[in-house]
Amino acid sequence: MTPFELVFAVYGLLLGLAIAEVLGGFARALKLKRGGKAVQVGWLTPLLGIVVILDLTSFWLLAWEAQSQIVANYLTLVSVLAIVGIYYLAASLIFPDDPEDWPDFDLWYDRQNRMVIGGLLAANIGSWIGSIALEFVVASPEETFSGTGDAVEVLASLGVLVLLLVLLRVNGRRTNAVLLATVSLLLLTAGIAELF
Repeated sequence: MTPFELVFAVYGLLLGLAIAEVLGGFARALKLKRGGKAVQVGWLTPLLGIVVILDLTSFWLLAWEAQSQIVANYLTLVSVLAIVGIYYLAASLIFPDDPEDWPDFDLWYDRQNRMVIGGLLAANIGSWIGSIALEFVVASPEETFSGTGDAVEVLASLGVLVLLLVLLRVNGRRTNAVLLATVSLLLLTAGIAELF
């Protein structure tokens, strides 16, 4: 087993559980809505779920790209556990555990969004710090700046961080929905720019 495989086993397990939390929330909401219950799912909670899934996907890819740099030691495992643990906790707060107790998911969003968004912000900052630290400790020899694709990816990623900060401050539901949709588009843009 390579050092990367050891670290990625922990990483993949916890990220998979976080994604399962979000998808499970979507499934519970859909079952409740299709079952004829008087539930208003709205846009905010599903948009937040989409943002988290897209962010988790980009984080998963980040680890794959850094595989030649990752060493298996206690500090690496604790760092991975901290960042992925934050993602898992944030993912578990997106949808209510008992959706039938929340006839309006926008009220749930109002109560939980800052914890989830704060968790995403912390995890993203942690992954940026980790990526920078890896470059100092074990520079990746094949990495070069490839121009437009890398620039778009960096700008989109910075845009995500800025919008997460803004989302922590704004209160209006319509503004939240627009910002969440924009974060989703930026995450998709960063992921697609990576191809070029």
